[in-house]
Amino acid sequence: MASFRFEIGNKPTRNKTFQIFLVISIAGNRTRIKTSIAVNKKSDFNSKAKQNNWIRPSEPNALSWNQSLSKEIESARKKTEEQRDSGQVSSKSVAIELKAPEVATKKMTSFIKYARQRTEELHQAGQLANWKKYNGFCNKLETFLTSIEKKDLTFEQITPSFIAKFHSYLTKLPNEIQPDKVIHPNSIHLIIRIFKTLVKRATEIESLIKLEDNPFKSIKIDEVPTTKEKLDLSEIQRIKELNLQEGSLIWHCRNYFLFSFYCAGIRAGDLIQLRWGNITSEERLVYTMGKNHKSRELILVAQAKKILSDYFKEEAKATDYIFPMLDNSAPYSKAITQADKDTLSLELKIKLRNQISTYNALINKYLKKIAEQARIEKNISLHIARHSFAKVAKQEGIDNYVLKGMLNHSSLKTTEIYMKDFDNTSADKAMTTIFQEGITPTNEILAILKKMNPEQLATILEQVKKG
Repeated sequence: MASFRFEIGNKPTRNKTFQIFLVISIAGNRTRIKTSIAVNKKSDFNSKAKQNNWIRPSEPNALSWNQSLSKEIESARKKTEEQRDSGQVSSKSVAIELKAPEVATKKMTSFIKYARQRTEELHQAGQLANWKKYNGFCNKLETFLTSIEKKDLTFEQITPSFIAKFHSYLTKLPNEIQPDKVIHPNSIHLIIRIFKTLVKRATEIESLIKLEDNPFKSIKIDEVPTTKEKLDLSEIQRIKELNLQEGSLIWHCRNYFLFSFYCAGIRAGDLIQLRWGNITSEERLVYTMGKNHKSRELILVAQAKKILSDYFKEEAKATDYIFPMLDNSAPYSKAITQADKDTLSLELKIKLRNQISTYNALINKYLKKIAEQARIEKNISLHIARHSFAKVAKQEGIDNYVLKGMLNHSSLKTTEIYMKDFDNTSADKAMTTIFQEGITPTNEILAILKKMNPEQLATILEQVKKG
């Protein structure tokens, strides 16, 4: 009698995931072998699952991973039957045969096929932003292979030399948006980072490469520091003072930008999906961020409440979208919580994402017109509201630890990196001190005294005499 089940490792792996094992039990003997799946949290695994749902739906990759586990347990059953038919079977012999073909061929496994499969898993899981990035990487890698007259790439062929040649190729590619320029170095950094992530996954989870053979051990490609565009309060005020026709598209887009600014830089995707149910009776904004699924709660300042009042209607339902962009009757609108959105069908996830992208592009188009009218020579987008909030907060002396919570960063280090572009206070003060001409303590006192009337001067002199 043979039995097969999955169990999870008690200790995390080097990359802080928990390995799923297939346990084969035959005639009282059991053998445990690694599967291709490792989860981020132990709670993502359900050992008593029914209908092959070992990975809980809360894990974005649940569908594709459960399919992989189903194939692996089915393969073990077939191997057991084949060995039983041949006359000898044991849990150890089944495990050896399951692992042997992989050991023999893993170095010759197609990396292109592996990368495309991983990209499709992201698509099936509804991680459309990541899918787009991974798909772009695959396209560029395949184009590079064509340029060097290769049709495929095996794991064995990924060497530091190959990576360096691919990087060199990327530096010469034209920019898709600005054909007269080449790809930005940070776009190249992202492409190489995806390459590195795929190889790391193949190394640490699928064991397709030995840890010591990882070609990225000796590769380091740094990002180029960029300046975050941001507005100061005087520029925000100029935007507020523009005489725009109420109810017009450009008027709405100004409201969206200012509301984001007054709500500590709420991101475009979250703002577009806000519903009246996200506003509490205590006049607070509570929502779950789509980027990292973290809950965020903010007090609504007077300026933000004023903008909301332009959109409130007595008949509005808690489930209605606040801003007139997404359709309240669309099928995707029934997914109210983040958990609901995560379980939408792939088709509806794509429709929702496309709608959000369309409105984000439309808002950014009109924000450029707003910048023109406000005489602001900066490339404004909705995300600049987040940068502008950070700049103003830093100028007001808000501590990074407080800002971490307001911006909902995962760590203080993230906030410190994010905020370094906004904190010029110390440098400004130092420069002013160094290059001030003719300013001495005596001169400063005289300048103050000159502004006083005779009565005030007499009072001060009397105080000085008294000591």
